[in-house]
Amino acid sequence: MSGAVIELADIRKTYNESTAIAHEVLHGISFKIEPGEFACLIGPSGSGKSTLLNLIGLLERPSGGTYRLNGTAIGEADDNTRTRARLETLGFVFQFHHLLPAFSALENVMLPGLMRYGAYTREVRTKAVKLLTAVGLEAAMHKPPNQLSGGMQQRVAIARALALSPRLVLADEPTGNLDTHSADEVFALMREINKTQGAAFLMVTHDPRLAARCDRVIEMRDGTIVADAPRQP
Repeated sequence: MSGAVIELADIRKTYNESTAIAHEVLHGISFKIEPGEFACLIGPSGSGKSTLLNLIGLLERPSGGTYRLNGTAIGEADDNTRTRARLETLGFVFQFHHLLPAFSALENVMLPGLMRYGAYTREVRTKAVKLLTAVGLEAAMHKPPNQLSGGMQQRVAIARALALSPRLVLADEPTGNLDTHSADEVFALMREINKTQGAAFLMVTHDPRLAARCDRVIEMRDGTIVADAPRQP
C-alpha cells in the first residue's frame, strides 16, 4: 500500500468542550508519517505529546481538523471502524509494558491475534514464535513476565506490537523505565525492525541520545509543532 500511513491536518483537541473550563491542548497539528519512517516526538512535559499519540492511536478523538489513516478519514469514524483500523494498521509500545502477568510471553504476543480472529490459530502462534525468536527471546517464550528482566519484558511488548504486521508502531517513552544499557538494546531492536520489516515508527522520548539516532525529529511545545526536520548528520 502506497501513500502516507498517517496524515494530520490542523488537528485540535479541547477538553471540557462547551463548558466554562474548556481547555485546548493541541492547536492545529499538521504532519505526515510515510511508510518506513523512524521519527521521534520530543518536547517538555505538558507540551501535548501523549495527547497527540493517543489521538493518532485512535484512543481519543480530535476536536477539529482531519486525521487520515491509510488515506481514509478516521477521526470521526464509528467505534467499530476505529477498533478495526487500530488492529489492522497500528502497533503500540508503552513505557510500562502492560503484559498480562498470568500469561506467558508467548501468550501475551498472541493476544492481538485473539482479538482479531477470536481464537489462537496456528498461524497466530507461528507468527508469535517467530517474533519472539527475532527479539532474542526464543528460550524465554514460555516464562511469565515476572521471570523476565525489564528489558526482556519490553522486548515482549515490541513483539506483541508487531503481531499483526502494523504499518506504524506508536512508542510512548518505550525506554523510559529502563537503565541505559537496556534502553540502548531496546532502541536498537526497534531500529532493526524498522529496517528489516518496513514498519514506520513514531516514538515519544525525553532522551536526547535516542532522539539524535532517529531519522526525523518533531518538536512540540505548548500544543504546537515548533520544529520538524530530518536528523542532522
